[in-house]
Order: sequence, then C-alpha cells, then structure tokens
Amino acid sequence: MKFLFLFITFCFLVSCDQSEKSHLYSSVTVDDVYQDSVSIRAIEIMNGSLAFAGSNGNFGSVDLSSNKVRTNIQIYDSIFPSFRAVGHTATDFFMLSVANPALLYKTGDSGQMELVYIEEGETVFYDSMTFWNNREGIAIGDSVDGCLSIIITRDGGTSWNKLPCEILPKAIIEEGAFAASNTNVDVKGNKTWIATTGSRIYFSPDKGNTWEYVQTPVLGDGPTEGIYSIDFYDENIGFAFGGDFTKPENNHANKAITLDGGKTWELIANNQEPGYKSCVQFVPNGGGKDIVALGFTGISYSKDMGSTWKQLSEEPFYTIRFLNDSIAYAAGKNRIAKLTFR
Repeated sequence: MKFLFLFITFCFLVSCDQSEKSHLYSSVTVDDVYQDSVSIRAIEIMNGSLAFAGSNGNFGSVDLSSNKVRTNIQIYDSIFPSFRAVGHTATDFFMLSVANPALLYKTGDSGQMELVYIEEGETVFYDSMTFWNNREGIAIGDSVDGCLSIIITRDGGTSWNKLPCEILPKAIIEEGAFAASNTNVDVKGNKTWIATTGSRIYFSPDKGNTWEYVQTPVLGDGPTEGIYSIDFYDENIGFAFGGDFTKPENNHANKAITLDGGKTWELIANNQEPGYKSCVQFVPNGGGKDIVALGFTGISYSKDMGSTWKQLSEEPFYTIRFLNDSIAYAAGKNRIAKLTFR
C-alpha cells in the first residue's frame, strides 16, 4: 500500500507523462575496453571520453569512438595516491584521493595535473565529488571535528574552501560516506543530496550554503552498513541503495525511494533481491522507471522504479555511468567495460 501511495504521488508530480517509458531491458552485453592492475571506483564521461582515476596514482581516459586508452600516474612526494572521486567541468578534469593527505588535482594549463587542495589529518578521508556547473563544485568526506567534511569551489576548481561545522548538521558518531563508486553525492539545479554511512541524507537547496538532513529507513547501524549510492532522476525522484559489503546477500532495508525531492524516503523491494550494491543509476529517458544497480555481486535492473529487480549479469563492477539510454560504461577491479543494454 505504501508503494501504491508513492506511485499515485509520482503520477501527480509528473502528470503520469507517457513520453518516457521503461525500456524493458532483458539483457546486457559486457565488452572490456581497458584492463590493467588497477582498482577503479571513479569514472566520468566528458567530451567524448571516459575519464577515470584509481589506485596507486593511476588515471587516464578512454576515447569512446576509438577505445584508445591514455594512462598516467600521479605521485605526491613518495606517495602513490588512491583516487576514488573524480569530477569535471566543460574544460577540466578533477581527481581526489581518499586518505591522509587528501589531494585534489585539476587539469593544468601545462598539460600536467595541478594540486589545488590538500588537507592533512589522521581522520581525513574524502569520498566523492561533483559539480553544479562549470564554476561551482563540491566534494565530501568523512566527519572531522563533529561534522562531515565538505569542500566547495566557486571559481571553476582553482580554489576550494572547507565549510565550517557551524553551518552543517552535527555528525553522528563516526558518520562518513562510502568511497565505493563516487555516487554518494548528487546535484540537480541548485539542489544537493549527500548520503552517509548512518543512512542519513543531507540536503542543501542553495548549492551548499545551508544544510538540513533527514533520517532514512535504510539500515545503517553497523560500521559497514548504510547508504552506498544515491541517484536522482530529477528534482523529485531519487533512489538510495545500501546494504553491507561484508554480507552482500543481505537485502533487508537496503533500498529506498523518494518522490518528493528527498523529504521522505520509503523502503522498496524490502527483503527482496538484490542485496548489497555499490552504485545505482537511473537509465536516461526512462521516466524514472528504469534503474541499474551494480557491485561486485553483478548487474541488476529494475523496470518499475525499484519495485522488482532482475539480475542481468554476474560480471563484477564498482561503478557505472550512462552514455545514453542503452550504452553505459562500468569500472571495477582491473577493468573498464562497455555495457550494452537490450
């Protein structure tokens, strides 16, 4: 009955627009385009290429028309950083390392990556990043000194400033985010949503100037439980996927949907497959009905806003981005692949 109510609300919000319908996919073809000894959890499609960054300082791009791969290694002093967050503007690519010291690099005019932000501290750990527009972007990390770590740029990524705890909700004990797929922060227009290990959703209506939060019903009591990934189809329809990567078969209270921009969240497909996934994404042009979720447990697809799911492949990945409504690219351990949905 709860989902019926949500569906009626959804119809009211979008007037049951029939111009976008489920693609009703039944299969996916997986073709590797890059293989190497690197763990990749962060990818972005930009300017006809797939940009990526991963473990041991590795980063690069895949030309989507020729599949030609360019790679490089970024070193800081004697450190080979582990990159799990990337972002981009129309002109620049950014990559952010996870642990102490946090290192944020930007495409440089000289052809080399330039270090534009560094943060040191025993508990420093950054998880994901994205941009509202070509001038303004946000990166988020685990809590330090009682609040989430949030840094923002307003000048195209040349400089970044950390928000003071005074303007952020107080963090719960050891609250952070999972650096699993660069998808626990999402933006639409001026609005921003952040998903945490405590299964809370932080929300800002004004590009990070003010913040509030809501507690979701997703399980988030244990250190490896919480929301691993969120995605919004538009300013109203959003999906949160969680679980426990140490107990990937557990499908209790690990999926939730919102139809009111994150004000309220309802569990969906509770105690039903799939269990843990590290990344969830809406399929373009599906009206919010088509959703793909993947992880090291394989690729799953829903044609009905997450009410039911079908596993399309057992191929393991960490993260996925759609090029269009039938082609996506996924990355994981030692690989990047092109996914074709049919």
